[in-house]
Formats: sequence, C-alpha cells, structure tokens
Amino acid sequence: MLKTPLGRLRAAGLMEGISYLALLGIAMPLKYWADLPGAVKIVGSLHGLFFILYLFALAHVTIALRWSIVRVLGAFVASLIPFGTLILDARLRREQEEDSSRRAA
Repeated sequence: MLKTPLGRLRAAGLMEGISYLALLGIAMPLKYWADLPGAVKIVGSLHGLFFILYLFALAHVTIALRWSIVRVLGAFVASLIPFGTLILDARLRREQEEDSSRRAA
C-alpha cells in the first residue's frame, strides 16, 4: 500500500479518518461529559499530525498523478467530513484495482 503515491494517500486518509472519528466520538465526549480534557489534547494532536500527513500525501498525488483541481478539492473536502476519507478510500481502492486489472490484461 505504501509503495505508490496513491497507496500513501489511502494510508494517510485511513489514519486521518479514524483519528477524526476518535476525536469526535471518544475524546470530545470524554472532555465534556467526563471532564477529561487530556483526551482531546492527545487525540487532537495525533489527528493534527495525520491531517498534515494527509495534505502532504494529497500534494504528492496531485503532482505525481496530475489530478485535476476538482479532484483535489474533493479529496480535501473529504478530510473535513466525518467518514469522508473512508468513503474516498473505497473509491480509490476500486480505481487501483481497475488500473491493476487493465495493466495485467
């Protein structure tokens, strides 16, 4: 998965998406309902790191695969929506499989 720019984007997207869900679904409720603000600090910091990695991976894919601005904006918006990068990953995986089968034929 990490051998291609698209594979690295998918990996970064999965980490970013899971950390975003953990931030919204676990850390934030712990902060406000259990008075544990440390959870948001830890998970929020990790999510920030994964978000930056996702942006770098997106920039790399944009240059390497010559993605259109519409596609880049779609991938960026996906990172702002809960489950967005996970849905994007499913589409990118399908494209990778189709591309691999075309090359094999």
